[in-house]
Amino acid sequence: MNNSETYLYSPKVSQDADYNVWMAYPGCEAFAMSSLGYLWLFKQLDEQEYIIAERVYSDSNKSDFDARNVDLIGFSFSFDTDFLELFKILDNFNIPIKAKDRDNSHPLLYAGGPVVTANPEPYAEIIDFFILGDGEDVNLQAIRICKDNRDLTKAEILAKLAKIDGIYVPSVNHGIVKKATKRLQEVIYTPILSEKAFFPNTFIIEVARGCANRCGFCIASYLNLPFRFLPYEKIIEAIDLGLEHTNKIALLGAQLSAHPKFKEICNYVYQKIKSGQEIEMSVSSLRVDTITPEILETLKAAGQKNCTLAIEAGSERLRKVINKNLTEEQIFKAIDIAQNAGLKGFKFYGMLGLPTETQEDLDEMISLAKRIKQKYKGFDISFGFSTFVPKPHSPFQWFGREDNKTLEKKENFIKKEMHKIGVTATVSSAKWDYWQAVLSRGDKNLTDFLIDVYKKGGKLGAFKSAAKELKIDTDYYALQNYQLEKDLPWNFIEISPKSEFLKQECRKLTGYNGV
Repeated sequence: MNNSETYLYSPKVSQDADYNVWMAYPGCEAFAMSSLGYLWLFKQLDEQEYIIAERVYSDSNKSDFDARNVDLIGFSFSFDTDFLELFKILDNFNIPIKAKDRDNSHPLLYAGGPVVTANPEPYAEIIDFFILGDGEDVNLQAIRICKDNRDLTKAEILAKLAKIDGIYVPSVNHGIVKKATKRLQEVIYTPILSEKAFFPNTFIIEVARGCANRCGFCIASYLNLPFRFLPYEKIIEAIDLGLEHTNKIALLGAQLSAHPKFKEICNYVYQKIKSGQEIEMSVSSLRVDTITPEILETLKAAGQKNCTLAIEAGSERLRKVINKNLTEEQIFKAIDIAQNAGLKGFKFYGMLGLPTETQEDLDEMISLAKRIKQKYKGFDISFGFSTFVPKPHSPFQWFGREDNKTLEKKENFIKKEMHKIGVTATVSSAKWDYWQAVLSRGDKNLTDFLIDVYKKGGKLGAFKSAAKELKIDTDYYALQNYQLEKDLPWNFIEISPKSEFLKQECRKLTGYNGV
């Protein structure tokens, strides 16, 4: 603990505790202290009397930790390039990167999070075991097994772990592994408030997990099915707890406003503000067709000036292809509501290079932006674009990206045409998105590539240089369309929906038959 932190729970370490676990975040402390999942798993460990739990970041001071006494290290893995910071942590504490180079004197390493739940194979020679899916229950179960069997060899411990649903042990499991899915009754919230967090002293509350919309490219939809809501009463209890310690709260969820009582949640906060309580509240995102005056009035009263809306594509044709069934009428209605509620602007998110995209789709995006700009004078409108990255367990997992030259041409077109009509547009780097796609659809053949990229500094040039030296055809992972019957590296992970359903969705949305 330190003076910049406020604990909202009581650690329960016994004097007899002798099992050391590090929860490691592959990034700086500021990002770690704003990561809800990471902090919640640490809280779970910190409440166990038999565990000495410590938080470690890629910018941690090495002198503050004794790697010789650590028994187990868990890594949160949320972004494709997190491996760079993960390797940095291992290097800092002189822990070999490959599992085969670590003996019984080294700690066991495990990882969880959306990246490795979707596809752990690029990291299978590095991490000893993975937690796939919802980690709250499996995390504690795995640690108890590791602790209770600490006198056994690593191989013997891993053999026991491999029998647990939700745990994948690359050295043992060679069949189907089930993803852990939790029935949500307990609200996850920020257990440690920190002035050093990227969002300082902000109390984050998970309102819903997953998304029922099932956009064809979206890993958040398919990886977190079934779509689950947290109980209204529990959310209100969490809000009250957070407001005892801070005036900053944030509601988290891919489809927040689909919560059956989201309007009531907003009204609860709104009434507190009306009674004189100072509250700053933000939301992760809102779906255009669920926006109501009451919701936006609450956000305005809570200090939010702008909202973000993901429309993904400019034409209704392409929005239907990606299963984003959103009409232009609904988009304009949402802006009307926002303007009337007193908000200052909207940032729209779109994606370039989606399957079946044509120049006409890009033209319609410009046309939509122009009409919005003309109709809502004085209302701040901006657009942010990324490029399509195929993700495992989604209907678009079989589609490769367009090449960088084509995508950069589209990016330049969008920026130029948006500038002409006075609309700010930012775009992600097509080159970086390319490497995300390589990692996303990667397999065990990438292990040495990842290590070489890290050793070369982890910049864009390092990826290209490592691929050339190791003779890896990265276009195969990033650009190639796969046949629907191809045995994909992640097919051994059993999630809902099944692969056959994803194939049906792919055919229905795009007409693609896998040839």
